[in-house]
Parts: sequence; structure tokens; C-alpha cells
Amino acid sequence: MNLKLTTNSTFTIDDSQLNITGSKSETNRLLLLKALFPNITLANTSNSDDSEVMQKALIGNDEIVDIHHAGTAMRFLTAYFAVNEGREVVMTGSSRMQERPIKILVDTLRQLGVEISYEKEEGYPPIRIKGKKVTASKVTLAANVSSQYISALLLVASKLENGLELILEGEITSIPYIKMTLALLNDLDIQTSFEGNIIKVYPKEAVASKEMVVESDWSSASYFFSLVALSDAAKITLSSYKENSLQGDSELVSLYAKMGVKTTFQNNKMTLEKVAGNYQDVNFDLNNTPDIAQTIVVTCLGLGIGCHLTGLHTLKIKETDRLEALKTELTKLGANISVTNDSLTLVKSEKINHDVKIGTYNDHRMAMAFAPLAIKVPIIIEDAGVVSKSYPDFWNDLKALNFQISEL
Repeated sequence: MNLKLTTNSTFTIDDSQLNITGSKSETNRLLLLKALFPNITLANTSNSDDSEVMQKALIGNDEIVDIHHAGTAMRFLTAYFAVNEGREVVMTGSSRMQERPIKILVDTLRQLGVEISYEKEEGYPPIRIKGKKVTASKVTLAANVSSQYISALLLVASKLENGLELILEGEITSIPYIKMTLALLNDLDIQTSFEGNIIKVYPKEAVASKEMVVESDWSSASYFFSLVALSDAAKITLSSYKENSLQGDSELVSLYAKMGVKTTFQNNKMTLEKVAGNYQDVNFDLNNTPDIAQTIVVTCLGLGIGCHLTGLHTLKIKETDRLEALKTELTKLGANISVTNDSLTLVKSEKINHDVKIGTYNDHRMAMAFAPLAIKVPIIIEDAGVVSKSYPDFWNDLKALNFQISEL
């Protein structure tokens, strides 16, 4: 399904309100914790494809577990099945998933005595896991890997006989996501510590019954920060959001303040409002928030400013190589952009080509990051249904905000 997006020549929004689905990151962590501690209940969970895949795998009894494009599910479930004594599964996924590395996590689990083998290419899914009772309690791995590897280990650690001491070597990447995982464990009265490069999770046989309410997804909110920044005048209220969020992408508030968006909080709701300004080129280190890089660079193109974004090395092993995908699609729009293995530089330009077809590369964030640009020029989003991976209601929410969207 390809969609053409346009808006009125002057784009304004008068105090609209949207309810955003629960955070995929929080939901997937809590789904795994619920599988370990069935007496907890969950509210405001994500309706994303990724969370549905995670849920299905956790409640099913299939020997072959296919998680399609869901990278988080691949990492989290690998750790979950590895410590599920007596259970044997083959974890597989889409063709792209079978190109995404899993070796670091597998090697770390093998340090704990778990039996995991590769069904095809060494270091990549599909993998065969034979669940074992784990008594070892200390592992070491590189600190600059995807935080999902680290969170996968932390989530199952309390159910290991002796807990887990995780020693991270080097500079740690995506600390907010690690802290999110630890905070959720602490909410269940699971004892943890994070000092220097050593994280400890102590064993916990059972937790008290408790309802865990998932905060709405900040990554999904990023597209509305972009939309407000690119508007002539706009005010949008989103729920449910906390000013002191566990999610690293809440850094959007300070980043977009430099691109004309004022953010206020009241009663678990967040209001975004366009403020006039003389916008300058921006230089952001996104080491802790790489998932919002696509949104930010498109915003900068639409505002006619340049940007230099660093800390992006994990983007090369996402649903696609996001840096190369951005370079290709932004170049089609007339942008002057260059990328390295961990950075992106956009040169200031006031011209944007219109009616360009934006490829999405099986990547939900490519589709949604480029959508707000329709405020400036008509654009076409290819394979627009890919948004269901994290935000199935996205196109309907844009229509509610007066975007004209037609299927081609």
C-alpha cells in the first residue's frame, strides 16, 4: 500500500488531542516479566505488531518461534527460552532478521552454561535453544553493544538461582534503556545495583501481585514533535505521558525546544505547542536516543536548517541500515547529506523536491519519520502498512490532524 500525503498550504492545528498506544519498549519488558511472574497484571500495553509477536511467543508452546521483524522480541526471547529449563525451541524471523547479529548475546548466555546452536549461518538467527537451569552468576560483555542484549539478560536474571552480575567492558551505549529495565525490576521489588560498569540483579522467587501501567510510547510521540515544529501554528495534547519518564526518548523535549516546540505536562498529558523562532543548525549526540535520529533529520530538512547527529552506530543493524536508507531517501528530496558508521550530517537547504516516493525498507520508522514533511511538500510513502510494527493507528491519527491521505 502506497500513500500520498498532502496538507493545506498553511498548516495549523487548534488544540487537538490524541491517545498514543503504550510504549513498545516498556510493554515487551513487562510481557516477559509477566511470563516469569504470572501474578502481575498489565494496563495500557502497546498494540504494536512487535508486542503481539512477543505475547504470542510467550504464551505458545510451538517448537519453532517466528518473530518476523521484531528485533526486541528476538533478543528478549533468546534469554527467556535459554533459562526455561527443559524447553527446546528454534528462534527464527524474517530474511532481514536472519541478517541481524545475535552472536554477542549467544556467547554471553553460553558463559552461563546455556546450550545454543546456529541452524544456518554462525552468529545469526535462526538459533536452537535448549533451556537449562542456570547456576552461574557472572558474565562479561562489551558495553557498546545494543542495550537490548543487556536488558535481555537483566530481565531473566532474578529467576536465576544465584542472580546475575553483569560486567560491561568499555563505554556503555543507550543507558536510559538499561535504566528503564532496572526501574521496572525495582517496581516489582527485585533488588538491583548499577555502579560503574557493573550491574547486579539479585534472585527473587516470587513478587507481590501488582498492576503495572505502561506509559505511552515516546518514540511514537516524536513524529508529533516533528509535525508541530514544521507547522505554521499548532497545539497538540498527547496522553499518557510523564515528565519524569523511564524512556530515553523523552529527551525529545529538550531537543525540540531548539526547533520551535514548547512542551508542558499536566495530569499525565503532554502538550506540544509551536513557538516562533530563528532556528539555527543543530548538533546532537544521540548515543542514548538513536531511534529518533530519522525524525530529527527530516525535521531539520523541513525547517531549512542543517544538523550533525552522532552516536548512531546501532542504526546500521536495525530493520534496515537506517543511515544508508536516510541518505538514499533524503538525497531524492534534494538534500545534501553524508553519513559515516556512527554519524549523519545534513547541509542547510531551503529547497525540497515534491511528490518524491519515499522507500520504507520494511522499517516502520522510515515511514513515520518522513510523514510530517507533507506539511512542506506532497510526498508518497511506499509500503505504508509497515507502521503496524509499532504504531498501527498512525495514519488515522494523521487524518484526524487534517492530513489529506490517499491510497495509490
